[in-house]
Amino acid sequence: MTTSAAADGLLGRRIVFVGGKGGVGKTTTAAALALAATERGRSCLVVSTDPAHSLRDVFDHSIGDTETVLAPGLTALEIDPDRAADAHIASVKQRMKSLVHPRLYDEVDRQLDLAAHAPGATEAALIERVAELMALAGSRFDLVVFDTAPSGHTVRLLSLPEVMGAWMDGLLRHRERSSRLGSMLGHLGGGGVRGDDLSMIDAREDHPSDSPEARITEVLKARRRKFLVARELLLDAAGTAFLLVVNPDRLSILESRRVVETLARFDIPIAALIVNRVLPDEADASGAFVEARRARERAYLREIDSVFPTLPRTLVPLRPDDVHGLDALRDIGAQLLAA
Repeated sequence: MTTSAAADGLLGRRIVFVGGKGGVGKTTTAAALALAATERGRSCLVVSTDPAHSLRDVFDHSIGDTETVLAPGLTALEIDPDRAADAHIASVKQRMKSLVHPRLYDEVDRQLDLAAHAPGATEAALIERVAELMALAGSRFDLVVFDTAPSGHTVRLLSLPEVMGAWMDGLLRHRERSSRLGSMLGHLGGGGVRGDDLSMIDAREDHPSDSPEARITEVLKARRRKFLVARELLLDAAGTAFLLVVNPDRLSILESRRVVETLARFDIPIAALIVNRVLPDEADASGAFVEARRARERAYLREIDSVFPTLPRTLVPLRPDDVHGLDALRDIGAQLLAA
């Protein structure tokens, strides 16, 4: 594949997810791809969903939970899961208080404060934020690149529409049996509040009816539509690419194999494999240690060929220095998109 063809095939997408085992170089890969896209005339947003953010380090620039312009056409953002969860809980409280009698305000606060610390609350808020950022692809930005693990957040996102549908149907049936909104609050939180439930209530939607029941129903349907759109984007092979970064070592290969198998269950193909930190041919070191290292690496490269026989791949050599700053990222981007 020529450099131009690689650029058109990968950077021509609207969404690129870069995943892999921790420490394999996926943040560097995501940053380099985003910069390469920008320098080819495409506006790009690069997003980190990893709590241990590294985008700021590879770009040598302060980056936070709000959009930061790094270069013309290049914007970065590091999602703060705790901040996203707090903002989401606050928005849910606002919406719920607009639907209930003031005497229930304390109960709303109590239930949602419990939910803020429930298992899944932070994950639900993070996944919702990812879904919102995916929707920016093709509108505000030509390309959105996610530095994230497909086996984690992305697979969870894929399952949410089905989970939400079952939850919403049960909630609506419950409301048919009771006209009291307090019953719904008990259904949301009583005894076993989960953050996943809260991810379905959105305080930013406007509803034509003043009926609390109608507004609640429309909120749930709007939430479901948001995640269905995200799922459609994930399944669109022409618009979305999953790039898997692997090092030539045992643990990285095992993790990558699990990622491929997991995504295959959702009919999501891996667009390409980046084999990162391969000893360069021109490395001039010699001796028993280096020879043993080369022999082991060659064995792992053969294993990669065997485990991922159909995946297009690019080998990126190990660098003698750390990768940070636009110049180093530009070099990596050229290697990623080379034949």
